[in-house]
Formats: sequence, C-alpha cells, structure tokens
Amino acid sequence: MKEKFKIKGQLGIYMQWPLYLTGLLIVANTVIGAVSAKAGIIMALFTLMYAGIAFWLSFYRKKRLLSGLVEFSAEYSWMQKKLLNDLEIPYAIADESGRILWGNDEFSVVLGEEKHIRASRKNLTGIFPEITKDVLKLADGAVTLHGVCNDRKYQIQLKAVHMNDASELMSETEGMNDAEQTLLAVYLFDETEILTYKQMVDDQKMVAGLIYLDNYDEALESVEEVRRSLLTALIDRKITKYITTMNGIVKKLEKDKYFIAIKQCYIAELKENRFSILEEVKTVNIGNEMSVTLSIGLGMNGDSYYKNLDFARIAIDMALGRGGDQAVIKDGERIQYFGGKAPQVEKTTRVKARVKAHALRELMETKDRILIMGHRLTDIDSFGAAVGIYRIATAMDKKANIVINEVTTSVRPMKDRFVGNPDYPEDLFLKGDAAASLVDANTLLVVVDVNRPSITDEPQLLRMVKTIVVLDHHRQSSEIIDNAVLSYVEPYASSACEMVAEVLQYIADGIKIKSAEADALYAGIVIDTHNFTNQTGVRTFEAAAFLRRNGADVVRVRKLFRDDLDDYKAKAEAVREAEIFEGNFAISTCPSEGIDSPTVVGAQAANELLDISGIKASVVMTEYNNTVYLSARSIDEVNVQVMMEKLGGGGHRTIAGAQLAGVSIEEARNQVKAVIKEMLEKGDIS
Repeated sequence: MKEKFKIKGQLGIYMQWPLYLTGLLIVANTVIGAVSAKAGIIMALFTLMYAGIAFWLSFYRKKRLLSGLVEFSAEYSWMQKKLLNDLEIPYAIADESGRILWGNDEFSVVLGEEKHIRASRKNLTGIFPEITKDVLKLADGAVTLHGVCNDRKYQIQLKAVHMNDASELMSETEGMNDAEQTLLAVYLFDETEILTYKQMVDDQKMVAGLIYLDNYDEALESVEEVRRSLLTALIDRKITKYITTMNGIVKKLEKDKYFIAIKQCYIAELKENRFSILEEVKTVNIGNEMSVTLSIGLGMNGDSYYKNLDFARIAIDMALGRGGDQAVIKDGERIQYFGGKAPQVEKTTRVKARVKAHALRELMETKDRILIMGHRLTDIDSFGAAVGIYRIATAMDKKANIVINEVTTSVRPMKDRFVGNPDYPEDLFLKGDAAASLVDANTLLVVVDVNRPSITDEPQLLRMVKTIVVLDHHRQSSEIIDNAVLSYVEPYASSACEMVAEVLQYIADGIKIKSAEADALYAGIVIDTHNFTNQTGVRTFEAAAFLRRNGADVVRVRKLFRDDLDDYKAKAEAVREAEIFEGNFAISTCPSEGIDSPTVVGAQAANELLDISGIKASVVMTEYNNTVYLSARSIDEVNVQVMMEKLGGGGHRTIAGAQLAGVSIEEARNQVKAVIKEMLEKGDIS
C-alpha cells in the first residue's frame, strides 16, 4: 500500500522543484566554468551542496513530510467535524433515497434524539412527509420546502452534493467507479416563531365588508305599513349583533346597505359557521310573506384599506350577480363563495332593463360594425339572443354579423330559416377567423348568454375588440369578462332571449321584428324554461307575450324542435340507466355514438330525470371529442351551479354544466359523487 501512495497535484509538483533547480544550477555552473575555470570550481562546490540537500529532502525527508501532512489533515478533519457537530443550524447528509448518513447534534435535537442519527433508522421521507421521492431527485441545484417536526415548523433546504470531485483526491485507490454518486445536504431553519408573529400580524389586519339586503323593497311591501319599521329594526339588530360579537363595527350606509369592518382573525370563524347570518336573517318574520335575504362581500389582504374596500365592492357585485343570498370573499386574486341556497327573487320592475337598453343604444350609435357572439356549441337561447341583437343593430342602420363556429343539430333547423333568406345578407353568420379579420377601432362586440371568456365561441375577439357588451342570465363565477364597458347580467332571468326581448321594447320605438326572429327568441325562452316550467317569472310570460304579438308561432317552434328518433332513443337510454345516488340525485350517462349533438341530448335527458319523484337534482354525462360534458339540472332544492363550479364549470342555479377533459366516464362519475357528498356534509344542499 505504501508503494501505491503518491503525492499528486500541486503538492507533488512543489516537492519536485528542488530537483529541477539542481539541473538549472548545473547548467549555470557549466556556463560559468567556460568563462572562468576558478569561478566554475567555486560554483561547483555550492552546486554539489545544493544537490545533496535537494536529494535529501526529496527522498529521505519525504516520509517525515508526509507524516506531518497526515497529522495536519487529521487535525483539520477533526476540527471540521467538531465545527459541524457544534453548528447551531441542524445539518445532515443523506443519500439519494433520503436515508440519513450523518447528522450533527442540532439535527438530533430536532428529532428528539440524544445521539447522532443512524442511517439504518431514519429517512427524510419518514420525518417530513413533504419530502417525496420526486423531490429527492434534485439532480443539479436545490429545493426549499416547509415541514413540521415535533410541533416545530421548519424551512427545509436540500442541496445536491456530487462526489466526483472527492473521488479525484483518491485516484490511487483502484475500483472507485461510482464517481457520479450524489449526496444531499439537508439544512433545517426553525421558522416557528417567525410564522407565529406573521400570523399574529395577519390576524390584526382589517377586513372590509359590505352587506346588502337583496329583497328589501319586496319584503317591506309584503308586511303591513305600521310594522315595516319593526322589520327594519329587527334586521339591523341581527346584523349588528352578528358583527359586534367579533369585535367589529357596522355602519348603515343606506336603508338596505351596510359597511362592516372586522379583524382578519375572525374570517376562519365565519368560514366555519358558513356565514350563519345568511340563514339567521331569514328567520325574521313579523308577518312578512317573503323572507329577507342578504348578500355579503368581504375584501382582505389588499395593499391598503382602500384596496380592501375595492375588493369588497367586487365581492358584493359578484354575490349579487350570482343571485344573492350568499357571501363572497375576495382574498387578493382568490375568490371563495358561501351560501346561495335560496332561489333568486324576480324583480318586477323593468327600470334596469330600460337603463341598460339606452346605454346599449348609445354604444351602438358610436360604432360602425356590430359583432354578436354566444358560447361554444351554440344552443337555441344563445342563437335567439344573437338574432335579437342583430335586429336591434340593423334597425339602427349598423352592419352586424353573428359569430358561430359550430352548429349543432338543435340549432340547425332554426338557422336554416335565415340561410338563403333574401331578407338577410349572405354574411349574416361568420366563422371566428372571418370575424376577427373585420375587427377595427369602430367595432362593437356583444356577448350573449355567457359571461365566462374561456367558453365563448371565439375568445380571441375579446382581446381584439376594445368595446364589449355582455348580456347574460347565468350566475357569475370567478372567471368573468372583466373588460366589458357594459355588463347586463340578471341571474333571475329565465333566459338570454327574455332579456333581449325586454331590451327590444325599450331601445327604440317602432322596431319591426320578423317572424323568423320572433320564433328564434321565443324558442330560446321555451327551451331554457323547459316549456315554461323552470325558472319562469312574470316577466318571462310578458316577454313571451311580446314575441307572440310580433309573429312568434308556437306550433312552428314546436315542429322545429321535434326529436330525431336516434336522439330520442339515446335520451331514453340515459333515463333507463340512471343511478340514484344518496337517495335524491340521479346520475346517468348519455350515449354519444351516432348522435349529432350528444351534449344537447344529455341536457334533455337531465331535464327528463327531474320528472322522477324524489329527485332533487340530476347529472348526465356525455363523452364527446375526448371530453366529458356534464349537464346538471334541479328544480328548486339544489344549487347545481355551485356543484358544477367545484368541477370547473358553472351556469345557473337550476341549470348548470361543466367540461372534464382527459378523464373517463367512470372517473367523472366518481368526481360528481365526491362533490355531492361534500355538499351534503357541509349543508350546502337543503
């Protein structure tokens, strides 16, 4: 072994330099001897002395030198190990599988041990569940995690240490082939106190909130005049008591609006009781026929108090846009919803419709071209609403086009009445790309029957057009068209066609509606209300009566929407295969093979399932183009919009849907069941 041990690197070269200098002195001695023999002899004596000393150091003193080096290395290694053991930062070395090879004293203290870690007993994945096998595959670089051990919170830093550099120092040892072996350096930084103080600071932050009574005027009208002040006082008392128990403040802004401020530490309590004030206020009854409902909007974690108030305004707008009777928390970019079990209260006044109609007219007058767009896989409600907006645009002598990329079998019969009709231009209907080529600074985009940008028929138009108008009856979700200059969203409306029919009555005098257009609008109302049995109010029948007066034919509409035999069989199969889950929920699958519009048939099957006694909600799944489409329906007991939102969809309180890409029918079924169970456990289903 001694023969094999050699000094290499810079130290080996340094040890050989005396021999190299000896050769140099011999050459110098020869040159000097040629010049002067006497000087050469004297120089030769000194050269011999230097050569003797050089050879003595290189060959005889080498062992003593090596011994000194080994002794220094041992002392240095011991000192290094001592420093690592006494290091106040918990530090350890682990292999690629997470098995701990060595840890210092502080690391042992973290794990509650008195002695050093033994590799055979500990693994990082067992100590910190956050460290998975994927995390251990660091390759190059480092990763930072957060974990808990023995009730203390730590920031965990893992760094890869390659052993190829160390292996070069032992090049004389044969058989060391694992030069690429990688170890993990583990550092633990205790952040328990920092997080505790941070939480204390966060708990003291102010949360701004707004509380609006949804149906204040309607509730007052349902009670005797002499008792109205008592009803108002009882509601004020309920709200004040609820907020003051959390050491908050309440300020009444208007007769039906309140400003509140609470500490952020109470938000967890509000979430835990799921804003119990939403149900408590409904118990106020002094003879009023209509229960009072309220909406809450909270804003938190903004850059300033003003920003929190701005968040609260956005949150309350979303709560009202989703039908009221719910609380919305806007935490920075994150939005959470609570409640929303009560059905929307229909507004009998048409003031808002008239105001929105006049605003739409003013916008149209400033533009030269109107583009009208619905949602992807256009249904008859979206189509009818688009046709109604087209009639408004042409009545104002504006060039208008309807954007439709794909026509389903449910819409094709109605669309065929416009295609080739001399009363309408050939470019009435455009594909998305063709419409995009027409966009300029004088273009207005009207979006109907949808308020989510991702499911519009041509999302790129939302980015290209600067002036956008939204008319929709679906409840708003976190994803909204936020750059609209005019937004008319009424969740209590039965359909977008109902809203457009009202706008038609107020936007201008003397607008003549052709029979085909009246049929399209009427059909949209009929389909979305399931023949006037779902989400139908007084204004729904008034809109239908207006369309009937303008030429809508009930028989003609019914003939247009008779089912194809294959579609009818598929719908019947979906009903036959329905599974009753938790006693009140019908879940089924609609066949899609050989069906032109399987998603439409699935929606029709979901409606049919509601006719079964005891069914609160139905969900029908349809696989189409590698995506599972969910159609959810209910009558009045279940908010299927909340259900579908949990699956990435949305819609209306009684009509909603979702799309699940990359999953099988069975996986989609399991996800639906999990959501229903969660809602039942949390009391979101009455």
